[in-house]
Amino acid sequence: MTRIAIVGVAGRMGRTLVNAVQQDADATLAGGIVEQGSSLAGADLGELAGVGKQGVMASDSLATIVDDFDVLIDFTAPRVTLNNLAFCAEHGKRIVIGTTGLSDDEQAELDAYRDRVPLVFAPNMSVGVNLTLKLLETAAKALGDEGYDIEVIESHHRHKVDAPSGTALKMGEVMADALERPLKEYGVFERVGQCGPRSDDEIGFATVRAGDIVGEHTVMFATEGERIEITHKASSRMTFAKGAVRAARWLAERPAGRYDMQDVIGLS
Repeated sequence: MTRIAIVGVAGRMGRTLVNAVQQDADATLAGGIVEQGSSLAGADLGELAGVGKQGVMASDSLATIVDDFDVLIDFTAPRVTLNNLAFCAEHGKRIVIGTTGLSDDEQAELDAYRDRVPLVFAPNMSVGVNLTLKLLETAAKALGDEGYDIEVIESHHRHKVDAPSGTALKMGEVMADALERPLKEYGVFERVGQCGPRSDDEIGFATVRAGDIVGEHTVMFATEGERIEITHKASSRMTFAKGAVRAARWLAERPAGRYDMQDVIGLS
């Protein structure tokens, strides 16, 4: 039985994660963290998540539950996540990270822990999205050098703070790697005014922020006479939460290293 603690347990994703752990027969809810000084410290996690009392109370400090959990799940913010990663390394814990919006420097800081702590880091924990990444790799190899333009269109709820989404960027990276075109050089993230015609090799990105959209990603391969679209749509955060719990269970038996969802579901 994998003992799981959740950071940001009072948020939308945190509450969904509580629900996902509660539904998993091979995992148990060991703790949950709210912001320091929050009035929700001491609240029952099940009541916070709307799934009934679980007998596990929210805390505002990881140190108070350090002996209670095996794996930490963190979908918060870059600096919070990196602090929690350092804590896990210091105390011999494992961590599943779904946080997006990390800068290049923050990515490098995270990667520096690969030899010290077992961690799964993925911008999207959905099994469906990770299967989609494999499909995109195949499609890019078959079409990207044959006159097909590649465009990534992503849509999320109005509260999302980073753009493009981490999932959209991962999709771009997968295709760029398949085509040996560095995304930093060939990615186009803004088209405004007289930007000129599209180049043959660019990978374009478009972002929508509206309403309560959980997450939609479409990659378009378009050429003269036809268009191929590969789309993934999430209608509930539960798909991400269940993937994170699956990753936590998988990680519980792994040595130190940086892994992703491709490793977890056996697609690497």
